[in-house]
Amino acid sequence: MLKSSDFQKAVELIDNSNSILITTHTRPDGDACGSVVAVADTLNALGKKTVPLLLSAIPTWYEFLFAEAPKILGPNVNVEQLKQARLGQFDLFIIIDTNSYSQLPKFDDYLKQNDKPVLVIDHHVTSDNLGSVEIIDTTAAAAGLLIFDLLNYADWPITPKIAEALFVAVATDTGWFQFNNTDSRVHQTCANLIDLGANPTKIYRNLYLNFSHQRFKLMAAMLNTLELHFDDRYAAQHLRRQDFDKTGATHEDTENLINECQRISTIKAAALFVELADGRIKCSLRSQGDIDVRKIAEKFGGGGHANAAGAHLPGPLEHAKLLIKTEVERNFQ
Repeated sequence: MLKSSDFQKAVELIDNSNSILITTHTRPDGDACGSVVAVADTLNALGKKTVPLLLSAIPTWYEFLFAEAPKILGPNVNVEQLKQARLGQFDLFIIIDTNSYSQLPKFDDYLKQNDKPVLVIDHHVTSDNLGSVEIIDTTAAAAGLLIFDLLNYADWPITPKIAEALFVAVATDTGWFQFNNTDSRVHQTCANLIDLGANPTKIYRNLYLNFSHQRFKLMAAMLNTLELHFDDRYAAQHLRRQDFDKTGATHEDTENLINECQRISTIKAAALFVELADGRIKCSLRSQGDIDVRKIAEKFGGGGHANAAGAHLPGPLEHAKLLIKTEVERNFQ
């Protein structure tokens, strides 16, 4: 349970800092992107110098959140250049929506040699205790909720742009208010964000009515691989590397595609397996009811939430599918 002292420690860290690097987990989702934008805009308004640094490219449907394209680790700057202060000398690091080294590939090397304070804002159970100060609430549906609470505690202004970013954070991590984590706190916060200037109709159009033709073709390729098991309660789908070549889609285009098979009324658990260039298989897991897919993901070094989780598995594809199918079966016995 968060206490006022937790927020006060975070405020003091920020007040005592001038140059701040803000980052989040690799393959940033809506909660990550919206939260990074909200924090950066807030701190900029306080007169701080901020550098948002993402660890992989953002999906095109989140680009509307950013006034200018954020720096990406790899294409724009590498770890050695970070160590050489090419982006500047930072006196505070803020890590949002993760507290795990495994979610910060390559950046973790830079972080481990860092001697400056780290503020973590996260809502996941999995934790490596990266922060000097941590705002952690595993009951929160999204990191965006914690940032909203922090801004209110500190009495920092929430502009319409910040309200929009936080609405995206909360709405996407609840599956546009469909997931089991959608509680009264979610609706109350989003009502406040609407009053502060967030426009749900515009946001929905940007997020969900904004497919590229390539992404649509990738979804069609995925749907053609659908397998149902255990009396049609478990759905498995996959994408091979050649599917991306054929459609022209990117790996960012896979976000939320796993949700499509959950339109089938019998589905209680679902998995999407994506073949990566290094031979590993990225597995995204979703569930309804009492099936805790986080526990399945954690067996393979992954993590997430009870009804939404993921992990990277050793290939080949059929081997990875069998690993997850075996674990899911145990939940149906």
